[in-house]
Amino acid sequence: MSSSKTKIFVLDTNVILHDSSCIYQFEENDVVLPITVIEELDYFKKGNESVNFHAREFLRNLDLISGDNIFSDGVNINENKGKMLIKLDREFHDDLRFSFSADLPDHNILNSAYQVFKENPSRTVILVSKDVNLRMKAKAVGLLAQDYKTDQVKDISSIYLGRRTVDDFDPNLIDKLYKPPYEIDYSNLDLNGEINSNEFLILRNGKKSVLGFYDPLSNTIKRLEKTEAFGISSRNAEQAFALSALLNDDIKLVTISGKAGTGKTLLSLAAAVEKRKSYLQIYIARPIVPLSNKDIGYLPGNVNEKLIPYMQPLYDNLGVVQNQFKKTEKNYKVIENMLNDEKLKIEPLSYIRGRSLVRIFFIVDEAQNLTPHEVKTIITRAGEGTKVIFTGDIFQIDHPYLDSLSNGLSYLIEKMKGQNIYAHINLEKGERSELAEIASNLL
Repeated sequence: MSSSKTKIFVLDTNVILHDSSCIYQFEENDVVLPITVIEELDYFKKGNESVNFHAREFLRNLDLISGDNIFSDGVNINENKGKMLIKLDREFHDDLRFSFSADLPDHNILNSAYQVFKENPSRTVILVSKDVNLRMKAKAVGLLAQDYKTDQVKDISSIYLGRRTVDDFDPNLIDKLYKPPYEIDYSNLDLNGEINSNEFLILRNGKKSVLGFYDPLSNTIKRLEKTEAFGISSRNAEQAFALSALLNDDIKLVTISGKAGTGKTLLSLAAAVEKRKSYLQIYIARPIVPLSNKDIGYLPGNVNEKLIPYMQPLYDNLGVVQNQFKKTEKNYKVIENMLNDEKLKIEPLSYIRGRSLVRIFFIVDEAQNLTPHEVKTIITRAGEGTKVIFTGDIFQIDHPYLDSLSNGLSYLIEKMKGQNIYAHINLEKGERSELAEIASNLL
């Protein structure tokens, strides 16, 4: 193993299932894998989900770097990294045997980490796990434990909102935005800090105000008019911003965050149908279940029947869009015809993975339940002419090993801001109903 100046990180299985490249993220420090982790990864090798990919990828990499010393002194991860060592199971340490059952894999991982801790008194030993319960158990016995933070957002309170309000803005410039060509040069403006590409603006001075956005291609602030998409109109400035980004052909990636009832999914669906002639297909997908949750297998019926509860909210939103029109109107039948012709497809996200996405309007709902790697995998599938939309609430996460800092949607917002083909907007005002708004704020 390495010198006493470096640390030893003991990894839990869920860290590898979250990021198969995790062993390369610990710099010159050593990494220890309890044999229980290898056994658990074996159960995840088969399947098409992200966790199955990570299990297979990690085990392939492990096979490439492993050697005769991996169970004794450890092997070099690579030239600039520390060593990796696999620890076999041992008798439970006396400090643990009366509090923790040896029947649970988590407890065997804890025991391995504790044994390493006791054997290396001169070094800092840290158990890394996405499981808060295991971290608490480790801390209870005096062992340092932490979450895997490599792909986390540093501070959720400062996460990019995609918009800003500028008070005391020059009233003459506000007036200018209401006259052709409805834009002003950005070069000499002071908008309270550096502006991001496609950032939205509320510019006001007294009773005068105007909505706008920064166009990086022309380096101008352009006036933004409230618009509608397939019968759905924006009800506030934030929704107007969202529709603007969704309907803008120059913006290929859009993220929309916000609590329940703010209109994230509804606006995205309406924009997709409005822009249907520009794309070969519209895909709407969402994660079925959180990581490691196997409940779907116990639901009655065949595969399609099992998936209905997860997909129904998307059909409900399509119904809202459709019901903007009378049954006798042509537009009422547009959505029904698109579904029948498979021009519009609603499917679980796992069914979409691996497909070539060329000229697709692709909406990913509930994106806060995706890992950063899953988000990257989806975006890198985007071919020519494809537009990708991610919607979700970063404070309403169902995934057992993700939180507001580590989920894929938060990560995407922070990493992509400033890119010319990207726009983000956070929706705050609920528009579903007065009851829904009160419940969202108070309960």
